[in-house]
Amino acid sequence: MEQFKAIISVLWILLLNRNEECSAEEVVLLNSKESQAELGWTSYPSNGWEEISGVDEKYKPIRTYQVCNVMEPSQNNWLQTGWIWRQGGQRIFIELQFTLRDCNSIPGVSGSCKETFNLLYAESDWDLGRVTREDRYSKIDTIAADESFTQGDLGERKMKLNTEVREIGHLNRKGFHLAFQDVGACVALVSVRVYYKRCLSTVQNLAVFPDTVAEAAFSTLVEVRGSCVNNSEVDTDSPPRMHCSAEGEWLVPIGKCSCSAGYEEGHSSCEACPPGTYKMSSRQQECFSCPANSKAEEEGSVLCVCEDDHFRTPLDPPSVPCTLTLMSRCHHREREREMSIMTLNDRRQRIEKRGVLSCGGCILIPVCSCSSLLMATRGPRCISLQSL
Repeated sequence: MEQFKAIISVLWILLLNRNEECSAEEVVLLNSKESQAELGWTSYPSNGWEEISGVDEKYKPIRTYQVCNVMEPSQNNWLQTGWIWRQGGQRIFIELQFTLRDCNSIPGVSGSCKETFNLLYAESDWDLGRVTREDRYSKIDTIAADESFTQGDLGERKMKLNTEVREIGHLNRKGFHLAFQDVGACVALVSVRVYYKRCLSTVQNLAVFPDTVAEAAFSTLVEVRGSCVNNSEVDTDSPPRMHCSAEGEWLVPIGKCSCSAGYEEGHSSCEACPPGTYKMSSRQQECFSCPANSKAEEEGSVLCVCEDDHFRTPLDPPSVPCTLTLMSRCHHREREREMSIMTLNDRRQRIEKRGVLSCGGCILIPVCSCSSLLMATRGPRCISLQSL
Protein backbone atom coordinates (compact mmCIF):
# COMPACT_ATOMS: atom_id res chain seq x y z
CA MET A 1 0.00 0.00 0.00
CA GLU A 2 2.83 2.40 0.81
CA GLN A 3 4.15 1.66 -2.66
CA PHE A 4 0.93 2.93 -4.26
CA LYS A 5 0.98 6.08 -2.14
CA ALA A 6 4.56 6.74 -3.15
CA ILE A 7 3.61 6.31 -6.81
CA ILE A 8 0.84 8.90 -6.51
CA SER A 9 3.14 11.33 -4.71
CA VAL A 10 5.51 11.28 -7.67
CA LEU A 11 2.70 12.51 -9.92
CA TRP A 12 2.74 16.04 -8.49
CA ILE A 13 6.17 16.63 -9.98
CA LEU A 14 5.01 15.27 -13.34
CA LEU A 15 2.04 17.61 -13.83
CA LEU A 16 1.58 18.63 -17.42
CA ASN A 17 1.42 22.31 -18.34
CA ARG A 18 -2.16 23.50 -18.46
CA ASN A 19 -3.30 26.89 -19.62
CA GLU A 20 -5.74 28.28 -17.08
CA GLU A 21 -7.88 31.16 -18.24
CA CYS A 22 -9.19 33.02 -15.24
CA SER A 23 -12.48 34.44 -16.42
CA ALA A 24 -13.30 37.80 -14.86
CA GLU A 25 -16.92 36.79 -14.49
CA GLU A 26 -16.07 33.88 -12.17
CA VAL A 27 -16.15 34.77 -8.47
CA VAL A 28 -13.93 32.19 -6.80
CA LEU A 29 -15.08 30.94 -3.40
CA LEU A 30 -12.42 28.27 -2.95
CA ASN A 31 -9.22 27.40 -4.78
CA SER A 32 -7.17 24.75 -3.04
CA LYS A 33 -4.14 25.50 -5.24
CA GLU A 34 -3.89 28.99 -3.73
CA SER A 35 -3.39 27.67 -0.21
CA GLN A 36 0.20 27.77 1.01
CA ALA A 37 -0.55 26.23 4.40
CA GLU A 38 -2.23 22.94 5.12
CA LEU A 39 -5.82 22.72 3.94
CA GLY A 40 -6.83 20.94 7.11
CA TRP A 41 -9.94 19.32 5.71
CA THR A 42 -11.69 16.63 7.73
CA SER A 43 -10.80 13.06 6.75
CA TYR A 44 -12.26 9.91 8.23
CA PRO A 45 -11.48 7.21 8.90
CA SER A 46 -7.92 8.21 9.69
CA ASN A 47 -6.43 5.69 7.25
CA GLY A 48 -8.41 7.12 4.32
CA TRP A 49 -7.72 10.43 2.55
CA GLU A 50 -4.27 11.85 3.24
CA GLU A 51 -3.05 15.42 2.71
CA ILE A 52 0.32 15.71 0.97
CA SER A 53 2.51 18.45 -0.49
CA GLY A 54 3.37 18.72 -4.17
CA VAL A 55 4.13 21.23 -6.90
CA ASP A 56 2.06 22.36 -9.83
CA GLU A 57 3.12 22.79 -13.47
CA LYS A 58 4.93 26.02 -12.50
CA TYR A 59 6.68 24.30 -9.62
CA LYS A 60 4.56 26.24 -7.18
CA PRO A 61 3.89 24.35 -3.93
CA ILE A 62 0.34 23.03 -3.62
CA ARG A 63 -1.60 20.94 -1.11
CA THR A 64 -3.47 17.88 -2.35
CA TYR A 65 -5.33 14.83 -1.04
CA GLN A 66 -4.94 11.22 -2.09
CA VAL A 67 -6.32 7.80 -1.20
CA CYS A 68 -5.39 4.39 -2.54
CA ASN A 69 -6.82 1.62 -0.35
CA VAL A 70 -7.49 -0.64 -3.31
CA MET A 71 -6.34 -3.83 -1.65
CA GLU A 72 -9.10 -3.82 0.95
CA PRO A 73 -12.80 -4.27 0.06
CA SER A 74 -15.78 -2.21 1.23
CA GLN A 75 -14.02 1.14 1.41
CA ASN A 76 -15.93 4.21 2.63
CA ASN A 77 -13.45 7.04 3.02
CA TRP A 78 -14.78 10.59 3.43
CA LEU A 79 -13.07 13.94 2.91
CA GLN A 80 -14.94 17.10 3.95
CA THR A 81 -13.88 20.64 3.02
CA GLY A 82 -14.14 23.62 5.31
CA TRP A 83 -17.29 25.75 5.28
CA ILE A 84 -17.65 27.72 2.04
CA TRP A 85 -19.52 31.04 2.14
CA ARG A 86 -21.48 31.36 -1.10
CA GLN A 87 -21.53 35.21 -1.05
CA GLY A 88 -24.92 35.43 -2.72
CA GLY A 89 -24.07 33.01 -5.51
CA GLN A 90 -27.13 31.12 -6.72
CA ARG A 91 -25.57 28.63 -9.10
CA ILE A 92 -22.32 27.18 -7.76
CA PHE A 93 -19.73 25.51 -10.00
CA ILE A 94 -17.25 22.92 -8.70
CA GLU A 95 -14.16 22.25 -10.80
CA LEU A 96 -12.14 19.16 -9.88
CA GLN A 97 -8.71 18.23 -11.16
CA PHE A 98 -7.63 14.71 -10.32
CA THR A 99 -5.72 11.64 -11.40
CA LEU A 100 -7.02 8.08 -11.14
CA ARG A 101 -5.18 4.77 -11.39
CA ASP A 102 -6.35 2.16 -13.89
CA CYS A 103 -7.47 -0.84 -11.84
CA ASN A 104 -6.29 -3.22 -14.56
CA SER A 105 -2.75 -1.99 -14.02
CA ILE A 106 -2.81 -3.08 -10.37
CA PRO A 107 -2.47 -6.86 -9.94
CA GLY A 108 -4.70 -8.73 -7.52
CA VAL A 109 -7.37 -6.05 -6.97
CA SER A 110 -10.04 -7.03 -9.49
CA GLY A 111 -12.82 -7.15 -6.92
CA SER A 112 -11.95 -4.31 -4.57
CA CYS A 113 -10.58 -1.59 -6.90
CA LYS A 114 -12.92 1.12 -8.21
CA GLU A 115 -12.41 3.86 -10.80
CA THR A 116 -14.93 6.40 -9.53
CA PHE A 117 -15.61 8.51 -6.44
CA ASN A 118 -18.63 10.50 -5.26
CA LEU A 119 -19.05 14.27 -4.92
CA LEU A 120 -21.54 15.52 -2.30
CA TYR A 121 -22.55 18.75 -0.52
CA ALA A 122 -24.33 19.88 2.64
CA GLU A 123 -25.89 23.32 3.07
CA SER A 124 -25.58 25.18 6.36
CA ASP A 125 -25.57 28.67 7.83
CA TRP A 126 -22.38 27.99 9.78
CA ASP A 127 -19.35 25.72 9.89
CA LEU A 128 -20.39 22.18 10.77
CA GLY A 129 -17.00 21.54 12.35
CA ARG A 130 -14.88 18.45 12.01
CA VAL A 131 -17.63 15.97 12.80
CA THR A 132 -18.99 14.68 9.51
CA ARG A 133 -22.44 13.14 9.36
CA GLU A 134 -23.12 11.31 6.14
CA ASP A 135 -26.87 11.83 6.40
CA ARG A 136 -26.41 15.60 6.11
CA TYR A 137 -25.04 15.28 2.59
CA SER A 138 -26.76 15.24 -0.79
CA LYS A 139 -25.06 13.59 -3.71
CA ILE A 140 -24.08 15.78 -6.65
CA ASP A 141 -22.64 13.13 -8.96
CA THR A 142 -20.40 10.11 -9.36
CA ILE A 143 -17.09 11.29 -10.81
CA ALA A 144 -15.26 9.11 -13.32
CA ALA A 145 -11.98 9.74 -15.11
CA ASP A 146 -11.78 10.24 -18.85
CA GLU A 147 -8.21 8.98 -18.66
CA SER A 148 -6.60 6.81 -16.03
CA PHE A 149 -2.88 6.26 -15.62
CA THR A 150 -0.93 3.01 -15.51
CA GLN A 151 2.44 1.87 -14.29
CA GLY A 152 3.72 2.38 -17.82
CA ASP A 153 2.67 6.04 -17.78
CA LEU A 154 4.76 6.56 -14.70
CA GLY A 155 7.74 5.00 -16.41
CA GLU A 156 7.31 7.33 -19.40
CA ARG A 157 6.74 10.32 -17.10
CA LYS A 158 3.25 10.90 -18.50
CA MET A 159 0.60 12.64 -16.48
CA LYS A 160 -3.09 12.15 -17.23
CA LEU A 161 -4.90 14.94 -15.47
CA ASN A 162 -8.69 14.92 -15.55
CA THR A 163 -10.88 18.01 -15.17
CA GLU A 164 -14.56 17.71 -14.32
CA VAL A 165 -17.05 20.50 -13.57
CA ARG A 166 -20.30 20.00 -11.71
CA GLU A 167 -22.84 22.50 -10.41
CA ILE A 168 -25.39 22.94 -7.66
CA GLY A 169 -28.20 25.48 -7.57
CA HIS A 170 -31.14 26.92 -5.69
CA LEU A 171 -29.14 27.19 -2.47
CA ASN A 172 -30.98 28.62 0.52
CA ARG A 173 -28.37 28.69 3.27
CA LYS A 174 -25.43 31.06 3.68
CA GLY A 175 -22.87 28.43 2.74
CA PHE A 176 -22.05 24.76 2.36
CA HIS A 177 -19.48 21.99 2.76
CA LEU A 178 -18.28 19.70 -0.03
CA ALA A 179 -17.43 16.06 0.54
CA PHE A 180 -15.59 13.42 -1.48
CA GLN A 181 -16.46 9.79 -0.86
CA ASP A 182 -13.98 7.13 -1.90
CA VAL A 183 -15.33 3.59 -2.29
CA GLY A 184 -12.08 1.90 -3.27
CA ALA A 185 -10.29 3.95 -5.94
CA CYS A 186 -6.67 4.98 -6.26
CA VAL A 187 -7.28 8.70 -6.74
CA ALA A 188 -5.56 12.01 -6.04
CA LEU A 189 -7.34 15.37 -5.88
CA VAL A 190 -4.93 17.83 -7.46
CA SER A 191 -7.18 20.87 -7.04
CA VAL A 192 -10.68 21.89 -6.04
CA ARG A 193 -12.00 25.21 -7.31
CA VAL A 194 -15.46 26.51 -6.37
CA TYR A 195 -16.98 29.60 -7.99
CA TYR A 196 -20.15 31.26 -9.22
CA LYS A 197 -20.74 33.41 -12.28
CA ARG A 198 -21.85 36.99 -12.55
CA CYS A 199 -22.33 39.57 -15.26
CA LEU A 200 -19.58 42.13 -14.85
CA SER A 201 -20.33 45.83 -14.62
CA THR A 202 -20.41 47.34 -18.09
CA VAL A 203 -21.44 50.45 -20.03
CA GLN A 204 -23.87 49.96 -22.89
CA ASN A 205 -25.76 52.66 -24.80
CA LEU A 206 -24.45 55.29 -22.34
CA ALA A 207 -25.93 53.38 -19.39
CA VAL A 208 -24.01 51.72 -16.54
CA PHE A 209 -25.07 48.21 -15.55
CA PRO A 210 -23.73 46.95 -12.18
CA ASP A 211 -22.24 43.56 -11.33
CA THR A 212 -25.14 41.11 -11.32
CA VAL A 213 -25.16 37.56 -9.93
CA ALA A 214 -26.46 34.98 -12.40
CA GLU A 215 -29.59 33.07 -11.44
CA ALA A 216 -29.58 29.37 -10.60
CA ALA A 217 -31.95 28.26 -13.36
CA PHE A 218 -30.13 27.83 -16.65
CA SER A 219 -32.89 29.43 -18.72
CA THR A 220 -33.52 32.37 -16.38
CA LEU A 221 -32.60 35.90 -17.44
CA VAL A 222 -32.26 38.62 -14.82
CA GLU A 223 -33.52 41.99 -16.05
CA VAL A 224 -31.30 44.86 -14.90
CA ARG A 225 -32.02 48.58 -15.29
CA GLY A 226 -29.09 50.77 -16.23
CA SER A 227 -28.11 54.17 -14.82
CA CYS A 228 -27.24 56.92 -17.27
CA VAL A 229 -23.59 58.04 -17.35
CA ASN A 230 -22.69 61.57 -16.26
CA ASN A 231 -24.12 64.38 -18.39
CA SER A 232 -26.70 62.15 -20.01
CA GLU A 233 -30.41 61.55 -19.51
CA VAL A 234 -32.74 58.63 -19.92
CA ASP A 235 -34.96 58.22 -22.92
CA THR A 236 -38.36 58.20 -21.23
CA ASP A 237 -39.88 56.20 -24.07
CA SER A 238 -37.26 53.46 -23.79
CA PRO A 239 -35.21 53.34 -20.54
CA PRO A 240 -31.96 51.30 -20.70
CA ARG A 241 -32.24 47.63 -19.70
CA MET A 242 -30.19 44.46 -20.19
CA HIS A 243 -30.52 40.82 -19.15
CA CYS A 244 -27.94 38.77 -17.25
CA SER A 245 -27.90 35.11 -18.32
CA ALA A 246 -27.16 32.11 -16.13
CA GLU A 247 -23.73 31.91 -17.79
CA GLY A 248 -22.82 35.41 -16.65
CA GLU A 249 -23.27 37.08 -20.03
CA TRP A 250 -25.16 40.26 -20.82
CA LEU A 251 -27.91 39.76 -23.38
CA VAL A 252 -30.73 41.65 -25.11
CA PRO A 253 -29.88 45.36 -24.62
CA ILE A 254 -33.01 47.52 -24.72
CA GLY A 255 -33.33 51.31 -24.62
CA LYS A 256 -30.62 53.90 -24.15
CA CYS A 257 -29.52 57.18 -22.61
CA SER A 258 -28.76 60.33 -24.61
CA CYS A 259 -26.15 62.99 -23.97
CA SER A 260 -27.63 66.13 -22.43
CA ALA A 261 -27.63 69.55 -24.10
CA GLY A 262 -24.05 70.80 -24.43
CA TYR A 263 -22.59 67.28 -24.60
CA GLU A 264 -21.99 64.71 -27.31
CA GLU A 265 -21.20 61.00 -27.18
CA GLY A 266 -17.58 59.95 -26.82
CA HIS A 267 -16.16 56.57 -25.79
CA SER A 268 -18.89 55.24 -23.49
CA SER A 269 -19.28 58.73 -22.05
CA CYS A 270 -20.67 62.18 -22.81
CA GLU A 271 -18.08 64.87 -23.55
CA ALA A 272 -18.60 68.63 -23.46
CA CYS A 273 -18.97 70.44 -26.77
CA PRO A 274 -15.65 72.22 -27.49
CA PRO A 275 -15.52 76.04 -27.72
CA GLY A 276 -16.98 77.30 -30.97
CA THR A 277 -19.65 74.58 -31.03
CA TYR A 278 -23.00 73.99 -29.36
CA LYS A 279 -25.76 71.44 -28.84
CA MET A 280 -29.14 72.65 -27.67
CA SER A 281 -31.00 69.36 -27.06
CA SER A 282 -30.45 65.76 -26.00
CA ARG A 283 -32.29 64.74 -29.14
CA GLN A 284 -29.35 65.95 -31.22
CA GLN A 285 -26.54 63.46 -31.70
CA GLU A 286 -23.55 65.80 -32.03
CA CYS A 287 -22.30 69.33 -31.47
CA PHE A 288 -22.59 71.88 -34.30
CA SER A 289 -20.33 74.79 -35.26
CA CYS A 290 -21.61 78.22 -34.31
CA PRO A 291 -23.51 80.06 -37.09
CA ALA A 292 -21.99 83.17 -38.68
CA ASN A 293 -21.46 86.19 -36.41
CA SER A 294 -21.98 84.14 -33.22
CA LYS A 295 -19.66 82.52 -30.68
CA ALA A 296 -19.43 79.97 -27.86
CA GLU A 297 -16.39 80.66 -25.72
CA GLU A 298 -17.01 78.01 -23.05
CA GLU A 299 -17.14 74.22 -23.22
CA GLY A 300 -20.56 72.61 -23.01
CA SER A 301 -22.48 75.46 -24.65
CA VAL A 302 -26.14 74.87 -25.43
CA LEU A 303 -26.26 77.79 -27.90
CA CYS A 304 -24.01 80.40 -29.49
CA VAL A 305 -24.44 84.07 -28.52
CA CYS A 306 -24.34 86.84 -31.11
CA GLU A 307 -21.20 88.91 -31.44
CA ASP A 308 -21.26 92.61 -30.55
CA ASP A 309 -23.73 94.72 -32.61
CA HIS A 310 -25.38 91.55 -33.96
CA PHE A 311 -28.72 90.00 -33.08
CA ARG A 312 -31.36 87.38 -33.77
CA THR A 313 -35.07 88.01 -33.65
CA PRO A 314 -37.14 86.09 -31.08
CA LEU A 315 -38.45 83.97 -33.94
CA ASP A 316 -34.98 82.97 -35.18
CA PRO A 317 -33.73 79.50 -34.12
CA PRO A 318 -30.17 79.22 -32.69
CA SER A 319 -28.99 77.76 -35.99
CA VAL A 320 -29.66 81.06 -37.85
CA PRO A 321 -26.66 83.43 -38.34
CA CYS A 322 -26.71 86.67 -36.39
CA THR A 323 -27.24 89.96 -38.32
CA LEU A 324 -26.29 93.58 -37.69
CA THR A 325 -28.69 95.77 -35.72
CA LEU A 326 -30.36 98.67 -37.62
CA MET A 327 -28.18 101.27 -35.89
CA SER A 328 -25.09 99.20 -36.58
CA ARG A 329 -26.09 98.93 -40.21
CA CYS A 330 -26.38 102.73 -40.52
CA HIS A 331 -23.01 103.15 -38.82
CA HIS A 332 -21.60 100.55 -41.12
CA ARG A 333 -23.05 102.21 -44.22
CA GLU A 334 -21.87 105.63 -43.05
CA ARG A 335 -18.40 104.25 -42.75
CA GLU A 336 -18.67 102.75 -46.22
CA ARG A 337 -19.84 106.14 -47.56
CA GLU A 338 -16.90 107.90 -45.96
CA MET A 339 -14.53 105.37 -47.43
CA SER A 340 -16.17 105.76 -50.84
CA ILE A 341 -15.79 109.55 -50.72
CA MET A 342 -12.13 109.19 -49.84
CA THR A 343 -11.70 106.76 -52.71
CA LEU A 344 -13.48 109.07 -55.16
CA ASN A 345 -11.42 112.08 -54.10
CA ASP A 346 -8.29 110.05 -54.52
CA ARG A 347 -9.35 108.99 -58.02
CA ARG A 348 -10.35 112.60 -58.91
CA GLN A 349 -6.92 113.82 -57.97
CA ARG A 350 -5.24 111.16 -60.09
CA ILE A 351 -7.47 112.05 -63.07
CA GLU A 352 -6.79 115.79 -62.80
CA LYS A 353 -3.08 115.11 -62.63
CA ARG A 354 -3.36 113.28 -65.94
CA GLY A 355 -5.14 116.34 -67.47
CA VAL A 356 -8.55 114.78 -67.77
CA LEU A 357 -11.49 117.12 -67.19
CA SER A 358 -13.99 115.81 -64.73
CA CYS A 359 -16.36 118.73 -65.28
CA GLY A 360 -16.78 118.86 -61.58
CA GLY A 361 -19.82 116.90 -62.53
CA CYS A 362 -19.73 113.64 -60.63
CA ILE A 363 -22.13 114.01 -57.79
CA LEU A 364 -22.30 111.59 -54.86
CA ILE A 365 -25.87 111.25 -53.63
CA PRO A 366 -26.20 109.55 -50.22
CA VAL A 367 -29.46 107.71 -49.71
CA CYS A 368 -30.65 107.64 -46.11
CA SER A 369 -32.07 104.15 -46.40
CA CYS A 370 -28.94 102.54 -45.07
CA SER A 371 -29.29 100.05 -47.89
CA SER A 372 -27.01 101.39 -50.63
CA LEU A 373 -25.03 104.33 -51.94
CA LEU A 374 -25.96 105.59 -55.36
CA MET A 375 -23.68 107.36 -57.82
CA ALA A 376 -25.04 109.78 -60.46
CA THR A 377 -23.41 111.88 -63.16
CA ARG A 378 -24.39 115.20 -64.71
CA GLY A 379 -23.48 116.60 -68.13
CA PRO A 380 -22.73 114.89 -71.40
CA ARG A 381 -18.94 115.04 -71.04
CA CYS A 382 -18.84 113.91 -67.45
CA ILE A 383 -16.62 110.91 -66.62
CA SER A 384 -17.92 108.44 -64.02
CA LEU A 385 -15.26 108.23 -61.34
CA GLN A 386 -16.72 104.90 -60.25
CA SER A 387 -15.58 103.33 -63.48
CA LEU A 388 -11.97 104.50 -63.19
